[in-house]
Amino acid sequence: MRTRRSALTLIAGAASLALTLTACGQSSEGGSKESSGSAKGGTIGIAMPTKSSERWIADGKNVVKDLEAKGYKTKLVYGEDDPDQQVSQIENLITQGVKGLIVAAIDNKSLNNVLQQAADAKIPVIAYDRLILGTKNVDYYASFDNTKVGELQASYIVDKLGLKNGKGPFNIELFAGSNDDNNTKYFFNGAMSVLQPYIDSKKLVVKSGQTKLTQVTTLRWDGATAQKRMEDILTSTYSSAKVDAVLSPYDGISIGILAALKSDGYGSSSKPLPVITGQDAELASVKSIIAGEQTQTVYKDTRKLADVAANMVDDVLNGKKPETNDTKTYDNGTKVVPAYLLQPVSVDKTNYTKELVDTGYYTAAELK
Repeated sequence: MRTRRSALTLIAGAASLALTLTACGQSSEGGSKESSGSAKGGTIGIAMPTKSSERWIADGKNVVKDLEAKGYKTKLVYGEDDPDQQVSQIENLITQGVKGLIVAAIDNKSLNNVLQQAADAKIPVIAYDRLILGTKNVDYYASFDNTKVGELQASYIVDKLGLKNGKGPFNIELFAGSNDDNNTKYFFNGAMSVLQPYIDSKKLVVKSGQTKLTQVTTLRWDGATAQKRMEDILTSTYSSAKVDAVLSPYDGISIGILAALKSDGYGSSSKPLPVITGQDAELASVKSIIAGEQTQTVYKDTRKLADVAANMVDDVLNGKKPETNDTKTYDNGTKVVPAYLLQPVSVDKTNYTKELVDTGYYTAAELK
């Protein structure tokens, strides 16, 4: 009997230790992190795309912070731009019994089956910044006005080149985001609604001839992919001409474009860098703007986005209807997903202090 009791004690101790480790949120190989909080709403699963972008790291931290403030526990995972890994992570979150899911999709069409599992388990799903397509099992969408992002980028180019004052022609090249991200078409279409009249009037010339969305996408928003494409364009098209502007949808892509341009001799007084747009106000790009390289970025205060998403899942779990301000635009092919859209802001060298430092998004020391 004594031996049996010792064995039982050992088993119980091991079980207790396992529970303690789980409660403390041990990091897993898949990049998960559980944060303790009160049990008010149970655990919320948060699936983010990648840690390779500082933007998504900040999003994850902000969502965790907001949910913990509301009394929830959280389980945060990063899919590292691998759609299969993200599906597996969400399956694991469902198995672990999360009460809600906040998902920034890597591939907007790969989640149908796993979100059906979430629906079967009565787990509400908030699409975070990227709309999930082809499924009825998305309850709400939290994002920015994505068409406005493109409009801001294109309008900046128009103003900087003086196109409204009749200047031109100028050479421009177009870049878009990943073809598996639903936001890509909104960014691009918003930009082209502004640029197309100038292209039609030949005040803007796309010398590469690459003007269709299918020709200008950048898989996974990858800077190295954008750099290679820009290098190819410069080699094939600009041996005796110069680029005056580049429509870039995202800061990471802008950095790649800049690398290609500088390798081709741009950045000198005789061959100045073109106007280059961006998005997300990532630290490296803001520093680049201050240094006079990248010209503009679109600032999206992801602290506010995290707050919207946290409020949405909290409202759903408490039987309330979340606040939305767009119930018509975001048709995912199966349903129109009710959305709350925040407003983006154009940032360049003239207003980065006001928009980014004065609001506490960055400190002045971080931008040195």
